[in-house]
Amino acid sequence: MIRLATPHDEAAIRACAIEAYTPYIARMGREPAPMGADYAAQIARGVVYVEEEESLLGFITFYDEGDHILLENVAVTQAVRGRGTGRKLIGLCEAAAQALGKPVRLYTNATMVENLEIYPRLGYTKIDEREENGFHRVYFEKNPA
Repeated sequence: MIRLATPHDEAAIRACAIEAYTPYIARMGREPAPMGADYAAQIARGVVYVEEEESLLGFITFYDEGDHILLENVAVTQAVRGRGTGRKLIGLCEAAAQALGKPVRLYTNATMVENLEIYPRLGYTKIDEREENGFHRVYFEKNPA
């Protein structure tokens, strides 16, 4: 079940982010940005959704940026990786964007080569690549259907 995150979910969201992003530290030479995100503030803003059964399986953070919806973060636990949880969460974001008639934009780190392959398969087009806050980011966009 996907639902809006509550303050009670913060610890599980942070643990999921740490589990999902720790493998990238060696490639990047530093912690990926989602590992240091202020999840309490994002939850308070109402921009974090969780997928759960008996426990948290994953989460997504997205919000309206005016001319597009920014999909800022999606992460799943190792236990459900490859089982469609991330795709289901991204589908929630895409449905929200479609309801508003806006494209979804997202970025990933260039060292996260798995993501560079996944997003085009999901219909996203690379639109930019640049250095930001010490990270080499690749931007993608998907227009509403």
